[in-house]
Amino acid sequence: MSDNKGYWKDNVSLVLKLMAVWFIVSYGAGILFVDFLNQFQFFGFPFGFWMAQQGAIYVFVALIFVYVAKMNTLDRKYGVEESDDDIPAEDLERGGE
Repeated sequence: MSDNKGYWKDNVSLVLKLMAVWFIVSYGAGILFVDFLNQFQFFGFPFGFWMAQQGAIYVFVALIFVYVAKMNTLDRKYGVEESDDDIPAEDLERGGE
């Protein structure tokens, strides 16, 4: 049997860390530090402006991939990973729906 409390503690910890990164990038770089960051150019735009308009989105998408990778590791650690064996054969034939 897996350690449910440990699993959820690690899960919530991961989510809070990733949300902290997201907050710092989107709010910090896009609003709080925009004047300082605008001193630098990135792809021909002031860096603070670019972070507010594009960079925060790229970071958010990257965080999704980081979350998936970390959760797969966490699932294996606690023995709750999913496999194709868990999906009925008829669902696999339809593409896992």
